[in-house]
Amino acid sequence: QLQLVESGGGLVQPGGSLRLSCAASGFTLGYYDIGLGWFRQAPGQERERVSCISSDGRTYYADSVKGRFTITRDNAQNTVYLQMNSLKPEDTAVYYCAADLAYGDRCFLGRDMDYWGKGTLVTVSS
Repeated sequence: QLQLVESGGGLVQPGGSLRLSCAASGFTLGYYDIGLGWFRQAPGQERERVSCISSDGRTYYADSVKGRFTITRDNAQNTVYLQMNSLKPEDTAVYYCAADLAYGDRCFLGRDMDYWGKGTLVTVSS
């Protein structure tokens, strides 16, 4: 069964850092042209694309996180990460990871993904 499980969320003060992890099971990241992405949804708001990474390492960042967040993937560990620095209260949201197994580039195109995790809550507050 294909599954994505996020971890690493929590409460952090403004200016702090967190690293989110997303472990994939049921498929192997390094064997296919799989695109991965991180998305977030704040209370009362629509889901927002945060960052994408392709199988060959191309990346995309939303303007709101550019220069503060870094997406990486470790195919050997079957995991994708989101390093978040200089966190702001407006970064508070549930963060979801997602995978595109069919085309590999749908995250970059802003299209829907194939598989989604259940999310991890990030709260930035003093």
